[in-house]
Amino acid sequence: MADGPPTRSMILEASGDMLKWQVYVVHTFPTDGMDPVMENIGPHLAHQAKMEEEGVYIAAGPHWADDEETWEGEGMFVVRARDLAHANEIAASDPMHSSGARSYRVRPWLINEGTITVKVNFASGKREVL
Repeated sequence: MADGPPTRSMILEASGDMLKWQVYVVHTFPTDGMDPVMENIGPHLAHQAKMEEEGVYIAAGPHWADDEETWEGEGMFVVRARDLAHANEIAASDPMHSSGARSYRVRPWLINEGTITVKVNFASGKREVL
């Protein structure tokens, strides 16, 4: 094995014919309890809907607490971006972050494996992710 950690090019080569879809994951955390988070939830959700409509967001949502019933203010979203700097700009534009209610960390993520199936009923508009 070569000295040092594997490089991006080594991982891409090892990935062969896999998807190799470069996206960015934003992990977001409350900075000062839930009050500031809840004060910014409306603008935050409106921003998320706008980013989804513009095709920037791939997925977004809250992380439940370990009891799977309550929310402690943490969340995650996955974005399309040119590079890490651009992904950080996208994350900074979220009202939760620009207000200081939450902090965030952006990580590059190479999606190689997985399956998603979406079922859409045209007549009713019902949709389902299987």
